[in-house]
Amino acid sequence: MKCSGGGRRQRIRDEHACAYCEVSDVNAVRQGSPSEQAHNSQGGKEQDYDSQEGKIMRYSEPTLPEEILYHIHSLLPFRDAAHSACVSHVFLNSWRCRPNLYFNMEALGLKTRYGACREKIVDNILKKHSGIGLKTFRFTSCYNVNSCHLDSWLHLALTLGIEELILATTLMTPKCNFPLLLLSGNKSGNSIRYLHLSSCVFRPTVKLGCFRSLKRLHLCYVSITGDELGCLLPDSVSLEQLELVCCMEIICLKIPHVLLRLSYLKVTACSNLEMIESEARNLSSLCFERIHQRVHISLGEALYVKKLEMLCFRSFYFVQLPTLMPNLEDLTIDSICQESSIANIPSENNKFCQLKYLNICVPGEIHGPVYDYLSLIPFLGASPSLGTFILRLHVSEASVKHGLFTGDPLHLREMPEPEHRYVKLKRARITGFYPSKSLLELATHVLETATSLECLTLDTFYCPCLHGHSDPAKCYLVAIKRYFKGKVHSTARLDVEGPCTGVRLNHHKWQGFTVFDWRS
Repeated sequence: MKCSGGGRRQRIRDEHACAYCEVSDVNAVRQGSPSEQAHNSQGGKEQDYDSQEGKIMRYSEPTLPEEILYHIHSLLPFRDAAHSACVSHVFLNSWRCRPNLYFNMEALGLKTRYGACREKIVDNILKKHSGIGLKTFRFTSCYNVNSCHLDSWLHLALTLGIEELILATTLMTPKCNFPLLLLSGNKSGNSIRYLHLSSCVFRPTVKLGCFRSLKRLHLCYVSITGDELGCLLPDSVSLEQLELVCCMEIICLKIPHVLLRLSYLKVTACSNLEMIESEARNLSSLCFERIHQRVHISLGEALYVKKLEMLCFRSFYFVQLPTLMPNLEDLTIDSICQESSIANIPSENNKFCQLKYLNICVPGEIHGPVYDYLSLIPFLGASPSLGTFILRLHVSEASVKHGLFTGDPLHLREMPEPEHRYVKLKRARITGFYPSKSLLELATHVLETATSLECLTLDTFYCPCLHGHSDPAKCYLVAIKRYFKGKVHSTARLDVEGPCTGVRLNHHKWQGFTVFDWRS
């Protein structure tokens, strides 16, 4: 079959059709006449169709073992795999057994809105697939999809026994209704282990009786209520990860106790959410992002929660978390809001007794560096088992210039010595360090109270020396030497990383300091 057309647009569409729609019919072109077949069998040559030139070419079949060729072919990008199937029997067979089918405009070679061509390509590939080894069906589109075609594709994919189903459209298109009737049987969805739905309507109103093999469920911008989700979760007894992003209709999220394998829960920007109630006893890792203060969290018997990621951390979490998660070991806070109430909360009754890793990000200040970093000390005092402390700062260079401290070291505040020194803190790091008053005070507090400290790393992003500034008082390295002199224990090390050019040597030691110069 030859790709032809009456114009440039038609030729482009025909070329893509040759690469996908007609790859299954290329054998008829490749075989040629009986005399040519005999010649090919004697000379070890075959004929093949070149979709670009519209010509018959000769080539030699690869001589590697089929298993290796199959593996090589499976690693090719989608379009390249389709083209290579046009020139080799082995690659053609591999194409019909391709384990992962990823359909998007780029993979299909369509940079403009050719709905009919796109639907024809997907139809042909699914219908010609042998069903052997198929694991993943992924369809992403920024254009509206005909619901009849979508139902047909999902029916074919489910019939072939896929393990991963990913359906993602953008918010620019109307939400499509996920065809639940395809899953109503006991066999249709039993093979699915990963289900990712984005920008669609998903309304399970009765127990589907499937998804018993489902391990990961990811819903993003999906129209589904808490009750409807409750019809799905009890049957998903193998579920290990649950992610809900911008599911605005969920008010109450209830996780049943039958989900004994559920270990990871992520809830992001579900703006109408009022309650999270979990009875999954083996839940060990949580991620809450943009959760309102009014959300009531109840984890029941989830005493095994060891890892938590949060966005927009506020003071009431400082009070609640030690009770909700008494065995928490790993806490990452991607945005912490400064509240004086955190510093004033007594830490005696709010101990993170098992916390070993603390990673805090302070958002960039818009009107200059005004954040008081000493307000973070209650976290250290409430974490007697803490071994690693990381503070990440995102402050613009323009804001940093207004917050540099050049006063006398005696003017730095000294915090009262904690009741229990940070005896287990061995590693501390401040990324984005600049010599502001409260940062110098925080670093000094860590150096003086962490008796087991091995290394404090100050990672600087900016320094006036980088721009050839002649005032040595504004050099970060000079400031670090000035304010931390004599405060580094003999068993500890202070590393300074950054673009500062105040030291000419690559590796310079000064009273326990180790300074690295990125630019040299």
